[in-house]
Amino acid sequence: MLVIKTTIQGFLTAVKGLFLTVRHLFGARKSRTSLDIREENYFAEQNGVTTVQYPKQKMPIPEVARYQLDVEIDDCIVCDLCAKACPVDCIDITAIKSPEAIGKTSDGSVKRLYPAQFDIDMAKCMYCGLCTVVCPTECITMTNQYDRSTQQLADLIYGFSDMSDSEVQQRKEEWTKFQAEKEAAKKKQ
Repeated sequence: MLVIKTTIQGFLTAVKGLFLTVRHLFGARKSRTSLDIREENYFAEQNGVTTVQYPKQKMPIPEVARYQLDVEIDDCIVCDLCAKACPVDCIDITAIKSPEAIGKTSDGSVKRLYPAQFDIDMAKCMYCGLCTVVCPTECITMTNQYDRSTQQLADLIYGFSDMSDSEVQQRKEEWTKFQAEKEAAKKKQ
């Protein structure tokens, strides 16, 4: 008796699944309109098929979405807080000290460090946004760019520092000279 009951239940389940598949098959002849994700009835329209002709058409993205990181290097004070806050260690920063202030950011913060290297490996990034929260000058932000596909993993490492190797070497020599002069002045006293 149990075998017959199980067989009937299995048959009814298969018929129910087949009916659902056929209903979707005939419902696919009807095309539903593409809705903006911010609309209240976004999930209400479930019947029919919507196909986005990517890349000519793109799905609307939410305004508060987290995607590609961007750094305004002129506003960066090279404090290294973003790299320390990053849970996956995808931000690599190398700073060179300057003997005097080298300028100001757009919010008035004094810059005393040169960004010799400021790289973000977007292949490692988990898009948590912690780096944008801790930045005191708000120079690191998340943009709405999400389609940066590539076949080479190394292409996902974005460098934001604009210093050449010769400039880096020159700045290092300036700092070394400043430190030597400071030590010499200390020994004279």
